[in-house]
Amino acid sequence: MPELPEVETIRRDLQRLLPGKVIEDVKLLFPGFVKYPDPGEFVRLCRGKAVLQTGRRGKYLFLHLSEGFLLAVHLRMTGRLLYYPKQEPPALHTRGVFSFAGGGELHFHDVRKFGTMWLVEPGALDRIGGLKALGPEPLREGFSPAFLHECCRKTTRPIKSLLLSQEAAAGIGNIYADEALFKAGLNPRRRANSLTREEAEKLRDAIREVLREGISARGTSRRDYLDAGGRSGSYQDRLKVYGRKGQECPLCRCPVQRVVIAGRSTHFCPACQAVKGE
Repeated sequence: MPELPEVETIRRDLQRLLPGKVIEDVKLLFPGFVKYPDPGEFVRLCRGKAVLQTGRRGKYLFLHLSEGFLLAVHLRMTGRLLYYPKQEPPALHTRGVFSFAGGGELHFHDVRKFGTMWLVEPGALDRIGGLKALGPEPLREGFSPAFLHECCRKTTRPIKSLLLSQEAAAGIGNIYADEALFKAGLNPRRRANSLTREEAEKLRDAIREVLREGISARGTSRRDYLDAGGRSGSYQDRLKVYGRKGQECPLCRCPVQRVVIAGRSTHFCPACQAVKGE
């Protein structure tokens, strides 16, 4: 699933390409990705709207449109937004095509059909599922050590589970959670409420560092992720533990282990991330 660095990379790409363009038409090849309003109304309301700017909240990508409308996109597991400067035949698994006046198209491609879109009018953000429950943006000031420590203090869940919940920080998924916990030297099975204030600060700093590295590398391409131009990211070449079961830890050469936490594959070094607080 695209996480914060991947969605932010796509947002930055589209910010260079879309502002000022007017949506001329929308073709829904699989209307099921439209969650609000109904597909016919979605197409009608999109037509004639100008793209003003792009935005992001956690893993949600926003296109701010004229007349105060907001087009929200969640790519889920396999979604892609691909921009073409001229008309392009839809590829297999293309679910929707946004055509712009004067040329250019934005294709929504999604193999597993889990991706979703909403077009909401001013003041109707509550129609976007999951948005209200998001924690702070981890690269902004509100994501402080004190806030993270307080989130940890309230739950006995494994720290990995808390990070995946989006409550403590918006936009962190499996890859960057594993990498941040490794950088912070924390075992992913560790009870969240066992973390000290100092450990929470170390984890906060590690989260920010791996996310910034991920953005700098234009995301992680292990399976489906491509940026808006159809290019792969390169952060997969820098991964220390994620997806490296049985390979040597880059710090101590101990084999990386894999366990399942909160239903997700979790990778860690049993030496560098020894269990504490149990």
